[in-house]
Amino acid sequence: MREAPLTALIISPNRELARELSSSQGEARAFQVVGDLKSYPTEQTLELRLRQLQPEVVLVDLATDLDQACQLISLIARPEIHIIGLHEVNDPHSLIQSLRAGACEFLYSPLEVSQQREAMGRIRRMRAPEDAAEPEMGKIAAFASAKPGSGASTLATQTAFAIKKMGGKRVLLIDCDLMGGTIGFYLKLNHPYSLVDALNQAHELTAASWSNLTVSVGGVDILPAPEAPFAGLLNLGALHDVLQYARMQYDWVILDLPAVFQKFSLLAVAESDSSYLVSTSELPSLHLARKAVSLLNTIGLTKDRYQVLINRVNKRDNINRSDMEKIFNCSVHATFPNDYFSLHRVVTLGQPLGSESELGKSIESLAGKLAGPAKAEKRRAGGLLEPKTAYSQA
Repeated sequence: MREAPLTALIISPNRELARELSSSQGEARAFQVVGDLKSYPTEQTLELRLRQLQPEVVLVDLATDLDQACQLISLIARPEIHIIGLHEVNDPHSLIQSLRAGACEFLYSPLEVSQQREAMGRIRRMRAPEDAAEPEMGKIAAFASAKPGSGASTLATQTAFAIKKMGGKRVLLIDCDLMGGTIGFYLKLNHPYSLVDALNQAHELTAASWSNLTVSVGGVDILPAPEAPFAGLLNLGALHDVLQYARMQYDWVILDLPAVFQKFSLLAVAESDSSYLVSTSELPSLHLARKAVSLLNTIGLTKDRYQVLINRVNKRDNINRSDMEKIFNCSVHATFPNDYFSLHRVVTLGQPLGSESELGKSIESLAGKLAGPAKAEKRRAGGLLEPKTAYSQA
């Protein structure tokens, strides 16, 4: 049985060379093209494409500009990616320069099927130890409110950015509130696709299709809710397929769910490794949180599968933490101060909270507990956020 083609990113200003390679794949089946850049990308764009597409192979056009191509090869070079130089002719100088820069193979026109298959076979053998290893699946953490407006979206969004800031891992944030998602508003997104599109494509998701569905903000990939409220019928079984695909692509998947009593939220909580029930210290919210805890216990979620978070705590509140734990009959995992002014500022700017505010410190503490102390030690500063489509063509 013929081996599956290697997933490949093409970087080729020489469009004739790129077309020749793509058109030969019907017979060669050496490479599955998941991305095609029509110009040599900037370092930032290159890193974005590599992180999102995760190609096994990158084919770089050496014929257009050898020096620039070799610079790109040196930027791409890493153990998990194999680089192939492309040329119009069998040019020894280009071959040597590309190999010195970090390429492992060299193909030239006419791109014969046998040449491509031989190159694929050699790369397969080099990748054999890596391919034999069981892939590590990412973790899913869900945030759901007991009462709408309790701040679950804020905590989910800021936790996603805090995890990214601490460990530099691949993080995905999904807005699962199909009727009234707010993450797109908070982050000033203008993106045509949403979770509904992902659910509709659940059985045929690929790196290329996923690139269109998500948008990258500050290093975190976002799968937003639809811009207009969605009240149509959905195959909720597709949620499992979407989340499983996300687990394979990311280290952390953060879900912002609607109120926990909704069926969609309960299904998502059941799929998650850890879940957070968000309440405020107001009596109506505490009352609903108590009902939510009872519901989660009824459907078989043990108390080690979810945690209670109390948001917008004021020092003047008449109820303390131990009183709330008696109401819920379970422990309160963390509390978060009422910090309207810090939240107003970051929503206005469309950027994450910093550690200079008490709320920011509390959220970073939660992210540290969730992601683990080893990741918290790798903390690094984050920059201003500039939304861009994760897979837009150069």
